[in-house]
Amino acid sequence: MTTTESRETRLGQLFVRLADNLAEDFDIVDLLHDLVISCVDLFDVSAAGLMLVDGGDQLRVLAASSETTRLLELFELENQQGPCLECFRSGVPVVSTSTADQQSRWPVIAPQLKSRGSSRVYAFPLRLREQIIGVLDLFGSPGSALGAAEPPIVQSLADVATISLLQHQASEACARLATQLQTALTSRIPVEQAKGVIAQFASVDMDRAFTALRGYARRNQQSLTAVATDIAAGRLGPGTVTSSG
Repeated sequence: MTTTESRETRLGQLFVRLADNLAEDFDIVDLLHDLVISCVDLFDVSAAGLMLVDGGDQLRVLAASSETTRLLELFELENQQGPCLECFRSGVPVVSTSTADQQSRWPVIAPQLKSRGSSRVYAFPLRLREQIIGVLDLFGSPGSALGAAEPPIVQSLADVATISLLQHQASEACARLATQLQTALTSRIPVEQAKGVIAQFASVDMDRAFTALRGYARRNQQSLTAVATDIAAGRLGPGTVTSSG
């Protein structure tokens, strides 16, 4: 199997996972983490992040490929500028491939992008027709960039993720989209708490802590949120998670 075939296979598998929202153990948090991590694996970018709107129509960080990326996304929200905010407000993809362009468009955010080596940024709306429920961000270093044919593929991934979220919400009796997305955002809290517990116990950084957490959940066929909640509540020891990797 060639590298291209392997990449195409992985991309096809990702589309299937995004579309499979009928399983009883469907976990929005895990699904969207899968999306951002897979984007880094499949495309020539160094990091990815994803934001969703909460019940008050405000963007919140839900998934990131690394702790550094999560902090950058939070910095965007705090300062109300950057590729995510521009994409969310306009409803169209945002592309910036030079530090000069970023300085002109987002003067507060640009130094943070430069310090992280993210000279190329892409933002894609999670949208269905006129409804926008979030944004997918990709960050590339000076030597990396999306190919000419790849932005439409990334947008398609974002579109399928959007449809999956909306269809899952619609399949639940008496559920509303705002409630479903708010639940996903709330589920992020025990994930962050569990990462901190594991990081402190094992003396590792937050990225490695998340890798251990997610790996344990998958090996034991449990949802990421359920495992994180057990760790945060003290029902599952961090040593169990780190020793089973």
